[in-house]
Amino acid sequence: QVQLVESGGGLVQAGDSLRLSCAASGRTFISTYIMGWFRRAPGKEREFVARISWSGTSISYAEFVKGRFAISRDNAQNTVYLQMNSLKPEDTAVYYCAAKSSSVGSTWSYWGQGTQITVSS
Repeated sequence: QVQLVESGGGLVQAGDSLRLSCAASGRTFISTYIMGWFRRAPGKEREFVARISWSGTSISYAEFVKGRFAISRDNAQNTVYLQMNSLKPEDTAVYYCAAKSSSVGSTWSYWGQGTQITVSS
């Protein structure tokens, strides 16, 4: 099993920055997992935000965060980060960390409990 615990959420103003952290535990080879961030805004479906390969060499972002958010990971610390800059009120959501095997066809199998981010205008 893999446990994921997010931290770093809070209430900020538009234009501010935040950094989310996701600490992974439970399996020694979590460093080989693909890690991602998702979010769910009030009244909306959960949506993809960013993902990073186990090596950190392959990264992808949702269009709406490109140029503002940056995902990174520290495999020695089993932690993945999401640096969020130039936050907008529409970024208000619960942000979730997720993990999946690097095997082809794998699904997002592990999820954190989520951390709330509220951006005021």
